[in-house]
Amino acid sequence: MTRRSILSLTLAAGFSLAAAGQVVAQTDPLPSWNQGAAKTAILDFVAKVTREGGPDYVKPAERIATFDNDGTLWAEQPAYFQLLFAFDEVKRLAPQHPEWKGKEPYRSVLAGDMKGLAASGEKGLLQLVAATHGGMTTEAFEKSVADWLATARHPTKKRPYSELVYQPQLELLAYLRANGFKTFIVSGGGVEFMRVFAEKVYGIPPEQVVGSSGVVKFAIGPDGKPQLLKQAKVEFIDDGPGKPVGINRFIGRRPILAFGNSDGDLQMLQYTVGGSGPRLALIVHHTDAEREWAYDRKSSIGKLDKALDEGRAKGWTIVDMKTDWKEVFPPARP
Repeated sequence: MTRRSILSLTLAAGFSLAAAGQVVAQTDPLPSWNQGAAKTAILDFVAKVTREGGPDYVKPAERIATFDNDGTLWAEQPAYFQLLFAFDEVKRLAPQHPEWKGKEPYRSVLAGDMKGLAASGEKGLLQLVAATHGGMTTEAFEKSVADWLATARHPTKKRPYSELVYQPQLELLAYLRANGFKTFIVSGGGVEFMRVFAEKVYGIPPEQVVGSSGVVKFAIGPDGKPQLLKQAKVEFIDDGPGKPVGINRFIGRRPILAFGNSDGDLQMLQYTVGGSGPRLALIVHHTDAEREWAYDRKSSIGKLDKALDEGRAKGWTIVDMKTDWKEVFPPARP
């Protein structure tokens, strides 16, 4: 029996896995969620779609739940973590590229000049991604991400990036799976970047991660073995209107539950609630400047504006981080 199946059975029996790795008796499947409208909406929704014989019963095969990653399952400030990975890779690779010292956007990254980097715009960011993500095998890229996650620390929280996941969301993912849901990540982040850690951190296997992707080319390596080489070219952007397209292409079923945090998730939420039968759309509203960050309409990262207005107008569940979450991050590991 796998660790994942043990966790599901444990939760179904009325227990939850504590962050320290010990099993603690719990009657509440979502102990890090405060009592309130958001928690009630989740519990009520799961109860009605799993009640056999009930008018809102949904067969297990159709219990699809999609989650954005950045800002929904883990933090995203002061920049998307994949971008911070790219910054660190530029610094690591700089000795092999002395020409970068005087060439944008590399010069700004090496000098810590965020204003200069911002001035380079989307073109500059794509150059960084191409320089740090392209031209290597998929296995080499996976190793570089894993090595980075094992050693890198967040610039202000001073914790490993994999510890800046949201404890309430870990509980929700496990609770949904214990009730017959299949959970997917549908994110604008790079699919191969997220697949490195998704199963270990969230319990979501690689085949249930949908994300943006670059072109990958099959080739026979110098050792005669077949390999896949990452190219410095974008293939698919899984953000905004691309999210429903990605769901259709890679999942093949419309979700009945979707969870996001920004305008980049709006179309996924609209697509989810646009189906027939019971539906639940949820938005994390970042309101906790003390434990995390407070931002929404004016943020350049995770901007929440149109989705917040539509969510309020249409009765979607707006999760207020400050009031709805008892805990934000898991306890720091020793």
